[in-house]
Formats: sequence, C-alpha cells, structure tokens
Amino acid sequence: MGWLYGVIGVVAIYAAHRLSCWAEDRGWIYYRKKSGRSGMAASAFLEIHSMMEPSKKHVLEVMREDEDQF
Repeated sequence: MGWLYGVIGVVAIYAAHRLSCWAEDRGWIYYRKKSGRSGMAASAFLEIHSMMEPSKKHVLEVMREDEDQF
C-alpha cells in the first residue's frame, strides 16, 4: 500500500510541474525559463540612499551599467 502513495506523490509532483510550465508560458508566473527582477527593491533603496549619501551614486551607476549589458 505504501508504494501506491509513492506513485500518487510522483504523479502529483509531475502534474504541478506541468501546470507551472503552462502558467509560465502564458506569462502568469516565473518558474524556470524566465527570471524576475529580484533586485528591484534593493535598487530602489539604493536610489534613495544615493540622495542622502552622494558616494553611493557611483554604486548605483555601476549597477545600471551591469543591467544594460544583459
């Protein structure tokens, strides 16, 4: 009976994977192929921080150059 739970578990995981791939193809989520912009919050904080400390402006400019390269 334990093997049946294992088979059901594998089928459920595969179904969730296929559902996630389908949703990603429609543009609803980021799953495997595309990546979200994880650094947006950090970039916004750095922008505010650069107004208070002009020395941080250089770091912000380097980050923007790196984004433009990709």
